[in-house]
Amino acid sequence: MTAALLSIAELIQQAQRRLWQSDSARLDSELLLAKVLDKPRSYLLTWPERAVSAAQQQAFEQLISAREQGQPVAYLLGQREFWSLTLEVNDSTLIPRPETEHLVEATLALDLPEQAQVADLGCGSGAIALALKSERPQWQVIGLERDAGAVALAQRNAERLQLDIKVLQSDWFSQLPAQQRFHAIVSNPPYIDANDPHLQQGDVRFEPRSALVAEQHGLADLAWLIAQAPQLLHHGGWLLLEHGWQQAEAVRQLFLQRGYQQVSSQRDYAKLERITLAQWVG
Repeated sequence: MTAALLSIAELIQQAQRRLWQSDSARLDSELLLAKVLDKPRSYLLTWPERAVSAAQQQAFEQLISAREQGQPVAYLLGQREFWSLTLEVNDSTLIPRPETEHLVEATLALDLPEQAQVADLGCGSGAIALALKSERPQWQVIGLERDAGAVALAQRNAERLQLDIKVLQSDWFSQLPAQQRFHAIVSNPPYIDANDPHLQQGDVRFEPRSALVAEQHGLADLAWLIAQAPQLLHHGGWLLLEHGWQQAEAVRQLFLQRGYQQVSSQRDYAKLERITLAQWVG
């Protein structure tokens, strides 16, 4: 006997109960069902009584099972919204997060030349570089990324969004010409301590560890970038870094010790110091 087909509302209710550990169980369920049906979320709200085919129910079941195991919704959807851009994402990169939009805001607020040269170090999916290019089409933006899979992903995002950025496979600055200089360098580098218990929780369990963890209690890559960036900055150029909410004071001290000027930290939506920027006038 063939099982009765369930409605959109019934499927969402069942999935919501299964995803009780998620703090966004209903949203997760709706996004995943919308993907299976190839419809916007508004369709689910408009037609909650519509029956879902057996094949679609099976596909939805697979997605909900994966989400029960902790797989990030963004990876299951294959995309994530960032700065009004829809980005393709996969497990070769970090999932772009809302707090990183502050790095974009801080960069856009700088008084840079009309055709500024800007680099996004460790660009991952290309989120920061693409957001900057979308707002400042005249800027020359380059994304540098060590992982080949992430480079390919960033290039696909740039092509699909028709945003003309350059993406280069490079371990930080290693593949740049010696004479290359930038008016601004931005980065969301690894900054989590290897012993941080949050690495065993939530989405980060499935994200590439190399993009999350740094030595020296999470400060190693931040310190290296602060030390090395001056050789790639124009006089008066800026370095902007995202970091952990408890690292702001340490990052400011690293900037000051290296001789940067106008060192300041900015707070995210949760009022936590998440970004520090400074100018190089050496």
